Amino acid sequence: MVDIRRMRMSDLKAVIEIEETAFPKPWSLNAFISQLANDASICLVAVAKKPERVVGYLVVTQFVGVWHILDLAVHQDFQRHYIATDLLEYFFDLSGREPHRGYCLEVRKSNRGAIKMYESFGFICSGIRKGYYNDNGEDALIMWRDSEDMLA
Repeated sequence: MVDIRRMRMSDLKAVIEIEETAFPKPWSLNAFISQLANDASICLVAVAKKPERVVGYLVVTQFVGVWHILDLAVHQDFQRHYIATDLLEYFFDLSGREPHRGYCLEVRKSNRGAIKMYESFGFICSGIRKGYYNDNGEDALIMWRDSEDMLA
């Protein structure tokens, strides 16, 4: 079990460690600092209780009324324990309190586990970004989910 809370500057060492093992082209420390300083962003961490440590994170920003999921990762020892699901559920609860147009993200075409998880949250594939990932030229699926406001 984990607790979800807002990311703090003091969390960045652990966040960077997870980022560097999760992605071939990891975000820089400055990228995370920029998102923490951005009033339009929500940065969350999942914290394991014993011993207390950051085991996952989510970074989302709002642009033109759409929430863009920018970065989501879970420490390799905690994957498949629904931590990413917990982070997304917490975020959807927070973001659903204000009107917005919806949610979008890009995900590697080969990342079937992530695609399946996003689909379970109501995301659908709405396009492809050819050669999006510059580490290997892999395509990204563009996934979209309407807000509840749009459906009402």
